[in-house]
Amino acid sequence: EVQLVESGGGSVQAGGSLRLSCVVSGITRDGYVIEWFRQGPGTEREKVSCISRSDGSTVYADSAKGRFTISSDNAENTVYLQMDNLKPEDTATYYCAADVNPGTWCRDANTANLVDYWGQGTQVTVSS
Repeated sequence: EVQLVESGGGSVQAGGSLRLSCVVSGITRDGYVIEWFRQGPGTEREKVSCISRSDGSTVYADSAKGRFTISSDNAENTVYLQMDNLKPEDTATYYCAADVNPGTWCRDANTANLVDYWGQGTQVTVSS
């Protein structure tokens, strides 16, 4: 019933920008968070950012601070990840994820183990 659909990935040169979108459907409770993770070739999945559906609070990985911005359009159930000044090391598959555990909030730690639903992923490739 719950679906997360990512879009907006593509190929860009270093220094360029992309905006990823995640359309969320099927979640009825208000207290949940939407997160972005990424996984490059042969690497572990890492948390990039998080936004709370309830209060709008946000979290960023150190590698994303100052370059990425997460936002949401609650009326449309869409979360965005604006990525500026992209670097080759940002190349990865980006996944939208939902944590619907009661009382959940955006944490600084990698919380992949708390994810209840994953999107299919969208590929981002940054060339030098």
